[in-house]
Amino acid sequence: MIERIKEIDKDLFLLINGWHSPFWDTVMYWLSDKLIWIPLYLLLIYFLIRYYKKQTIMIMLFVAILMFLSDQSSVLLFKNIFQRPRPCHDPALAFIVHTVNGKCGGQFSFVSSHATNHFAIAVFLIPFLGQKWKYFTPLILFWAAIISYSRVYLGVHYPGDVVAGAMLGTMLGLAVAIICHYALKIPNKSGI
Repeated sequence: MIERIKEIDKDLFLLINGWHSPFWDTVMYWLSDKLIWIPLYLLLIYFLIRYYKKQTIMIMLFVAILMFLSDQSSVLLFKNIFQRPRPCHDPALAFIVHTVNGKCGGQFSFVSSHATNHFAIAVFLIPFLGQKWKYFTPLILFWAAIISYSRVYLGVHYPGDVVAGAMLGTMLGLAVAIICHYALKIPNKSGI
């Protein structure tokens, strides 16, 4: 059963990774870059300050804790234990994997730290900003999903890596958001 799942994951990876073009190579490369999102992070901090005033300091402390937990758990509890080679490092696939700008990343693939981290922050922010902006929730989840998709497109993760990373990030983001709301005694109208 596990072998069959791995085969499906590999076939889906080859399908997605095979849909490349110079235009999408550039787009996906930049979507996956950390620095390009700094203006978005600053905008999100601005809105947290606008809506939560002094509590934003504590919210940002919880964000820092969340980022530490999500990044470290994806590596220490998954990558270092499962040691699944990235598609671009897998000897059986490396010769057909399309990478962009020669970037392959670290040795191991499962789970995607990008997916874990971005879904963690997206899910964490939903109870804080989702009730303030009508379309915040679908947009922030789309943002996390497209970054996760870019990792498969770029040849550095299998689809299963990003799905598992998204699930891990979602659980961590939700747990830390609940603790943060409780600690700060913020009225919770979001349903979590």
